Order: sequence, then C-alpha cells, then structure tokens
Amino acid sequence: MTWKIPLFKMYWDDDDVSGVSKVIKSGMSWASGPQIAEFERIIADYIGSKYCLTFNSGTSALHAVLLAYGIGPGDEVIVPSFTFIATANAPKFVGATPVFADIETSSFGLDPADVETKITKRTKAIIPVHYGGFPCKIKELKKIADDHGIPLIEDAAEAFGASIGKRKVGTFGDSAILSFCQNKIITTGEGGAIVTGNRDLYEKLKLLRSHGRPDTVDYFSTTQILDYITLGFNMRISSMTAALGIAQLQKIDHILSQRRADAEYYQSRLTGISGISVPKETRGTYAVYQLFSIQTKKRDKMIKALEKEGIMTKVYFSPAHKTHYYQKVLGYTDSLPVTEAISEEILSLPFYTGILRSDLDTVINAIENFSRMR
Repeated sequence: MTWKIPLFKMYWDDDDVSGVSKVIKSGMSWASGPQIAEFERIIADYIGSKYCLTFNSGTSALHAVLLAYGIGPGDEVIVPSFTFIATANAPKFVGATPVFADIETSSFGLDPADVETKITKRTKAIIPVHYGGFPCKIKELKKIADDHGIPLIEDAAEAFGASIGKRKVGTFGDSAILSFCQNKIITTGEGGAIVTGNRDLYEKLKLLRSHGRPDTVDYFSTTQILDYITLGFNMRISSMTAALGIAQLQKIDHILSQRRADAEYYQSRLTGISGISVPKETRGTYAVYQLFSIQTKKRDKMIKALEKEGIMTKVYFSPAHKTHYYQKVLGYTDSLPVTEAISEEILSLPFYTGILRSDLDTVINAIENFSRMR
C-alpha cells in the first residue's frame, strides 16, 4: 500500500550521497576501508565511551556481545518482553534462556523491582531496553546488576543520543548495543555497534565479528598468511555503510533538535484529547523520540480509522512472550501484567526527521475526528 503519510522516512542529504560515492569511486577497500575506524571513533566520542566496534546489524551486535561474555547453555538472561524480538531472541542465539521481566509505566523500560525477583544463580546478564528513545531506569538496574556481579548490557538501539543528566545512554551499562536500521535516529540502512569501556570485551568482539581472525593487518591488502584463533562470524559493515554513518552523524544535533521540536508539537496538540495518553520525559532525562507512541484503549479501531485516511501506524511492540515461538514452541506461560496492558494500548504514529508540520496536523486532525465520533 502507498501511504499518504508513512510511518517513517529516511533523512538524508547530499553529504550522504557524496560520502558513499567517494568510497565507490575509489574502486578499493569497499569491505575494509578507513571509514570504518573513523565511524567507530566518532561514535565512541559522541557517546562518551572508550571503545566502539561496528556490526552489520544491532541483532548481530546482541549476538556477539553475549558470546563475548561467555554466555551459553544453562545460563539465563533477563530481558523485557516489550521490545523488538531480537532482544528476546539473543540469548537463544547462544543457547541460553531468556527470562522475561515486566516493565514500569514511566519509561516502558524494565521494572527494577520485577528484575530483582527474576534473578537466580543461573542469571548471567540483564538486557534493558530504552524504549522509543526514552531512557529507562538504568541507574537502578545497574545497581542490581552490580549487587549480583552480572553484566548489564544496554539495548540502546532506539535511543542514540538520549541522556540522563549529562551522561549519554549507552555509558551506564558494562556495554551497550546500537542500531542504525532504516527507521532509527541515524541510519545506514542496516548496521549496528557495541560501545564499552572494557578492553578485554572489545578484543573478543573484534575476533567474533571477523571469523576469529586478529585484525593486526588488513586481510585484503596483505601477503601474510593470517591465523584464526577462535570461532568467529562475518558481522562486519562495509566501507560504504561506514561512510554513510559518518555523514549521518554530522547531522545529529539538527536531527535531535528537529525530532524534539516535532514531538513537542504532537504533545501540545494531542494532550487533552479524550482517551489519548502521550509520551512524557521523566525528570532529568533527554529523550530522542525514535518513536512517538500514544496509548489509547480504542487502539485497534484507531488503526483502521487512520488507515482509511492513508495514515500508517504500527504497534511497537506486541509482547515477545505471547508470540507463537515462545508460547507454542518453547512453552512460555509468563504473566507480565504491565507489559500486556500497555501492549494492548500502544500505537506509534508517523514520526521522522523532516516530517512536515502539515502532515503532523493531518494525523492530529484524524485522531481528533476519530475521538469525536467515539
């Protein structure tokens, strides 16, 4: 279907095209050019982390970081069910067991109190998600992880640039994963990264993303016979991808200011409409609004009404523990009352950098008309 107003669009300019074109026209090093290290350096500097390593997706980053921590069969990893399925599935990638904890209502992130009840002797990591660009209760979760001597891995896929006080999301945990998929704050089409201050973890990740081969020299431009010292994968990004990421990052301040201004407009117009709850920042946090998600008890009817107007909406997220795979294949019977209640009401509206104010008005007017008719 061709939407009058799509859920999202990519934000790009001539700098993006030029950056990618330069790599292509060089005719060299499309898989291992200097743009990759530069992109990683810029990310680390922006986030405020010592190390950064890029991956071909946020999902690959999740897979790799669990492998790097040595998590495997018999281990448990606490995750939210209110998330993209990759967060829940990542423990399964390494043979571990995902353990679902409920969320709290202020940020839709993991509820520290429920996380505490889910920890056992087999718990080897906690993976909280910063939903939709809103920082979760990461400080409380970090204390729990530290008290139990287990790593906290931030899933910051939706929260690039978000912060608590002066500290960026991604620097509170022992490590964090980022995503640059097409609907994210900055995008390279597909892509991801891991940031960490742990040198040993960083070195393990370098091996895991490139076939278990030390990267002391560029594989594609050396005559040396290189060794393979562990099992690894091909999780690298290309030089073109990195060049696009560099160009995208040069626009980050404009991107975030534009998204926050548009989110404020949505909030000002939608607040007060009967039956609608709008997202709000908690005190001391800086949200980046990767999603603009409202809550309404008439969610399913609203989806159909807006669809008739050519307006795309989407449910982010339906619970992972309620999917066929977790219920019918794996036999999960978890009860997560807050997750389940919010998932019945959540609805993401069209929202992206550069969205026209007239398009926001069209969405808002359609919601107002829907509310009056009900």
